[in-house]
Amino acid sequence: MAKVVQVANLKPGITIMRLRRREFLRLAASAAAAETYPSRPVRIVAGFPAGNASDIVARLAAQALSERLGEQFIVDNRPGAGGNIGTEFVVRATSDGYTLLLVSPSTTTNATLYGNLTFNFLHDIAPAAGIARAPYVMVLNPALSAKTVPEFIAYAKANPGKINMASSGNGSLSHMCGALFMTMAGVNMVHVPYRASFMPDLLAGQVQVVFAPISQVIEYIRDGKLRGLAVSTEARQEMLPDTPAVGEFVKGYEASGWYGIGAPTGTSTEIIDVLYRGISAALADPAMKAHLADVGAVPMPLAPTAFGKFLAAETEKWGNVIRAANIKLD
Repeated sequence: MAKVVQVANLKPGITIMRLRRREFLRLAASAAAAETYPSRPVRIVAGFPAGNASDIVARLAAQALSERLGEQFIVDNRPGAGGNIGTEFVVRATSDGYTLLLVSPSTTTNATLYGNLTFNFLHDIAPAAGIARAPYVMVLNPALSAKTVPEFIAYAKANPGKINMASSGNGSLSHMCGALFMTMAGVNMVHVPYRASFMPDLLAGQVQVVFAPISQVIEYIRDGKLRGLAVSTEARQEMLPDTPAVGEFVKGYEASGWYGIGAPTGTSTEIIDVLYRGISAALADPAMKAHLADVGAVPMPLAPTAFGKFLAAETEKWGNVIRAANIKLD
C-alpha cells in the first residue's frame, strides 16, 4: 500500500517529465535504428515457390532495395497453405525490419477462405509499400461467337450454365475474378478448377473462358488462338491498348493481381519509411518498369497509409465475393 501512496503523491510535473523523457528516448532509439537500417542482410519472405510470379516480383524488389539501401535483401521462399505459412512466419518474426513479407492477393482472400488462421493479417502485418499491379484479362476460345463483353453477357444469360469457366483452382485469383464478374453481370457459368494448366483445354475449347494474367495469355491473343475480350483493371492497359476494360460495360468491376511489402506490426515508422522510399525510388526507374512489364505488371507506388487502406478494401471486397459465391477450398 505504501508504494501506491508514494506514486499517488508524485508531483504531476515530475511524472509527465519522466514520461516525456521515456518517449523521447524511444523515439531517439527508433531514429538511430532507422539511420543505420539496414546494417545486415534483410529477408523478404515469399509464400510461394521459386519461379512463381510472386517470387519474381519479390526478387525484383530485393535487387532494387539492395542497390539503393546498400545491404543485401534476399528472397526466402516459404510456400504452403496458399501463402499462409510464409505470412505466419513473418507475423511471428521480430519487428526490427529484417524479416519482410511479399504481400499479394492471397493474403487478403485467405482471411475469409481459411477459418482457422492463428493471425489477423490486417492487424499483424504493417503495410510498407505497394510495388506493382498485375492486370488480368478475360479471354475466350474463338469458337465462342461473342466479340464484346455485352455480347458475352447476352449469350451467357441466354445459355445459363452452358459456359465453362476455367481457373487455377478454388479460391485462386482467376476464380475470384470470374466469381466477381458473374455476380456483377448477373450471369451463371460452370466453374472448372484446375490443379495443372488449364491452357490445353482452353485452346481446345473444352472450357470457353478464363480470367488470367495478361502475361500468361498475351502471346495466344496476338496469335489469334484466344480472344482477349476485356482487361480486368479500371482502365485500359498499355500491354493490350485496343482491349477495353470490363468496367466500361460492368460498372465498378475491377480485379487484378498486385504486390507489395509488409513487415511485422510494431516495426518502427522510421524503418517503414526507409523501405517505402527505397521502393518508390525503384519504381521511378525505367529499368524497373521494364522488368515489371516483362512479367505483365505495372508500378503501383503506394505509401504505407494508402497501401494499408488498399489492403483493407481488398480484404473486404474478396470476403464479400467468397461469401456470396460460397467459395470453398478443395
